[in-house]
Amino acid sequence: MENIICACGHSNPYGTKLCEKCGRPLTEEGKQTKVVDMRYDGTAIRSKTYNTTFVDKIWNFFSSVKVGIALIIITLVAASIGTILPQAIYVNAPEPSKAEYYEKVYGVLGKLYNNLGLSHLYNTWWFQILVGMLAISIIVASLDRGLPLHKSLKNQRVKRHESFMKRQRIIAEGQVPNADETLDKVEQKMSELKYRVRRDGSALLAERGRFARYGPYINHVGLIIFLTGVMLRLVPGFYVDETIWIREGETRAIPGMDGYFIKNNKFILETHGEKQQGGEASQGVNVMAKNYQTDITLYKQPEGALPGDSDNLEKLRDYSIRVNHPLKENGFALYQMNYRLNELRQMNFNLVNKASEESQGQIEIDLTNPKKQYDLGDGSSVQILVYTPDFDGFENGEPQTKTSIPNNPAFLFRMTTPETPEGEVSFVEIRKPPLEPLGENKYRMKFAGAEMRNSSNFTIRKDSTIPILFVGGVIFMIGVVIGSYWNHRRLWLQVDPDGRVLMAAHVNKNMFSMKKDLDSVTTFAGLPPYRDQLDKPEDDNKSAKPGTKEKEGDNTL
Repeated sequence: MENIICACGHSNPYGTKLCEKCGRPLTEEGKQTKVVDMRYDGTAIRSKTYNTTFVDKIWNFFSSVKVGIALIIITLVAASIGTILPQAIYVNAPEPSKAEYYEKVYGVLGKLYNNLGLSHLYNTWWFQILVGMLAISIIVASLDRGLPLHKSLKNQRVKRHESFMKRQRIIAEGQVPNADETLDKVEQKMSELKYRVRRDGSALLAERGRFARYGPYINHVGLIIFLTGVMLRLVPGFYVDETIWIREGETRAIPGMDGYFIKNNKFILETHGEKQQGGEASQGVNVMAKNYQTDITLYKQPEGALPGDSDNLEKLRDYSIRVNHPLKENGFALYQMNYRLNELRQMNFNLVNKASEESQGQIEIDLTNPKKQYDLGDGSSVQILVYTPDFDGFENGEPQTKTSIPNNPAFLFRMTTPETPEGEVSFVEIRKPPLEPLGENKYRMKFAGAEMRNSSNFTIRKDSTIPILFVGGVIFMIGVVIGSYWNHRRLWLQVDPDGRVLMAAHVNKNMFSMKKDLDSVTTFAGLPPYRDQLDKPEDDNKSAKPGTKEKEGDNTL
């Protein structure tokens, strides 16, 4: 598309509404309007000029204010939905049992909420796409409007054509006795009012607060930085929010911290008025915790070790993790979040003859990692066919477990003795009599005691995006302040040698501030009264300089 040649001879890019040099309207709409649109100073805006190619249509889509507002609303609604129920990262339950948690606590709504992926909303692909589209919309809109506006403001001329002057909202026209003296007085007064004044012969341009026009684009920069921080949370290494349960005596790899291991040496619970430790502590309803902490040892794998290999770990330090006193290492922080007291660690059973109560031997079952076979000697052995840590009934004849935590252990044993070489089967649940599915047995597994231990729950966090989010938020607020509390004011003045003066003024918002300055300069320099072209005819006198009687025909165009 060809450039537009103005009557002054200047070549303007296609789509320009006001000549970049003299300010003449270049469109029929501009020539017919009473007050020109000065939002972008009449520069060519790509989205309002080109709409033919596929790239143009994509550009115009993302540069649309309506599309940007729609994306903001959709993103806010989606984010609000994520607050209806707690996100999965805040649920104190092992990952496999979190689905059951939602259904148990919140019923059908919770089950649906989790099945739709809303429990991990902020990490879902579609939410990140929404955030990405919003960021693209902000970037495209800023480039589409901000760059042409900056170019126009940077290269604006002092001298403007009369048609430009007379199509500003505030105009004045009349006679002054001395052209040079009038220009000097206007320059002096506008400089006192903190305006930047430029002169070109008999023309003058006074400008103040140009930076206010960049407020919205500073907002955009802040939002882009903020959204970049949000999206970087999906990049490995930038954001970690994991949970881990560790029982006393256990050593486990720390999720998210490659090569680091933690050992739970001891859990300590302090209640008000009493200090309780380890297995002596109770988790009663009326007990109020004063402090709970875990004494841990932090280890690190040697260089070259395979992931998960716990051999030859290098001890880094011992530490007591307490509430609000996390362990910090290599940018990560481990917080004490929760605990479980008196969790079953080991259960002991005796294989006894039901008739004589004679014991054939005892087995000790580690509930974290039970053996499959226990040899009692003298031809007696016990085999664990099925182990359910948290027994929850039968389904199709098979025992089911709710969680992997040994809250309600149940076992299906095969017991072999010299008297029963083919073995007998017994299903043992602590709270109920044993079941003998294949008929009455001669032997049974008799409970002989248990060992307990405590467990600690830690949250592992690392957020390298916080500085990015903070910087983005600060820049956004700076843009809000600039755009809200400052305005861009301009005054054009041209005086002919015969004393004819033509004045025009424009402000992007807060017209009252502009009129206040005009009242001062017109009184000081003896300029003709101004009028607001958007006021009703009967209100013209209200816009004139105070104390100046406006004669009929003084302001006619």
